[in-house]
Amino acid sequence: MIMGILTIGNELTSGRIQDTNSSLIARAMQVQGWPVAGMMSVGDDAGAIRAALDYLLMRAEAVIVTGGLGPTADDITTEAVARAFGLALHTDEAILAHIRGMFEKRRLAWTENNAKQALFPEGAEIIANPAGTAAGFALRREGRVVAVIPGVPAEARRMLEEGVIPLLRGEFQEAALHVETATFKLFGLPEAAVDAAMAGANLADLGVAIGFYPNFPENHLVLTARTASAEEAGEKLREAGARVEARLGKYIFARGQETLAGNIAGLMTERRLTLAVAESCTGGLITDRLTDIPGSSVFLERGVVTYSNAAKTALLGVPEPVIREHGAVSAETAHLMAEGVRNMAATDLGLAVTGISGPSGGTESKPVGTVYIALADGGTVACRHHAFRWERRRNKIVASQAALMMLWRYLRGEASF
Repeated sequence: MIMGILTIGNELTSGRIQDTNSSLIARAMQVQGWPVAGMMSVGDDAGAIRAALDYLLMRAEAVIVTGGLGPTADDITTEAVARAFGLALHTDEAILAHIRGMFEKRRLAWTENNAKQALFPEGAEIIANPAGTAAGFALRREGRVVAVIPGVPAEARRMLEEGVIPLLRGEFQEAALHVETATFKLFGLPEAAVDAAMAGANLADLGVAIGFYPNFPENHLVLTARTASAEEAGEKLREAGARVEARLGKYIFARGQETLAGNIAGLMTERRLTLAVAESCTGGLITDRLTDIPGSSVFLERGVVTYSNAAKTALLGVPEPVIREHGAVSAETAHLMAEGVRNMAATDLGLAVTGISGPSGGTESKPVGTVYIALADGGTVACRHHAFRWERRRNKIVASQAALMMLWRYLRGEASF
C-alpha cells in the first residue's frame, strides 16, 4: 500500500513550529511496510488543501492528514476536505455530547465554537480521540482512503496507533499480513557505527527488515517481520534479535516500549537500593527523568542542583581548596559531590555530574563538552570523564544520558560501568 502524508497549518508553513507529525507518521508507515510516496505541508487555505489532496491521491492509495480540526476560525480542514469530495457537513450529536461532557468534567467554560469539532462530512467514519476533544474521520472514494486526525502531536500519535493503522489494515487486503516489530534502544555508538556493526547479519535472509532511527541521544534499531501469522513473525524476530544482541548487546539498554529511566527504576526497586543525585551542568535533568517514572519515590530520596561553587561547598561539603586547585569541573570535584550527596541523604548510592555545557566557559585543557560523572556506593567511588561535542542543550541531554547509563550498568553488575 502506497501512502501520502499531508500536514496542515499556518504555524507549519511559517516556521513557527516544527512539523513532527510527518516524521512520526512516516516512521509508523515504515514499520508497517507501507512506502510513503510523498509528504506535503500547506497552510490553512481551502484551495491549497484541495490541491495537495489531489496531488497525493494521484500517487497514493491512502493519505493521512493532520491539523486544522480545532474550534477556531482558522481550523478549516474538515470543511476543506468535505468540499474537495463534494460532501455536505453534518453534526454528530454523540460526538457533540461527548465534547460537552469533557468540558463539564474539566469545569471549562463552554463556547459555541467548540461545537465545530462535532461537524463531519456526510458518510465519514469517526476516528475516536482518546487524548483530546477533536475526533478524526476517514473517507473512502474510488478505492482510496483519506484519514484526518488532529495536529496535536500527542493526540496524533495515539490516534495513529489506535485508530488509523487498524482502519487501514482492515481496508486493504494487502495489509492482512501479520506485522510484528522489535525495537532495540542503544547508546554509545553513532548511527553509522550501528549500521556497520549489523553488516553481514543477513537479516533479509530471514525475511526481516531493519531500520535505523536516531532519537538523540539514543539510536533505535527496529526489526520488522511481515508474515502470515503471529507465530511465524515471532520466530523470525527472535532469530533476528539474537543476531542484533550478538553484535550490539553491550550498547542496548532497553527494548520495545522500555526506557532507560524505567529500567533503572525496576533494578533499584528490585535491589531495594536508594539514590540521591547532585547535578551541576545538567540542571536537574537526571532527577527529572527519574521522577517521570511512577513510584520513583521508593528509591529516589532527593536530587539537588548545586550549580555554583558555593553550593557545592555548602550543600555537598566539597572543600573550597579542592575547587580552587582542580576546578569545579574535575574528577576530584565530581568524586566529592557524589560522596557528599550520598552522605547528606543517607542513601545507598550517590550520583553526581559536573561539566561545561557551553557555548562559553571552555579552556584548552577543558573544552566545552567536558563532563565528569561520579557514582558512590559507600565503598568505592567511580568517576568517568566525557568529551561531548554538541551545543549547550544537547550537551546537557547527553550528559544526563551518560550518567543514567553509568548507574544502569552498575545496577546490572557490569565490571566496567
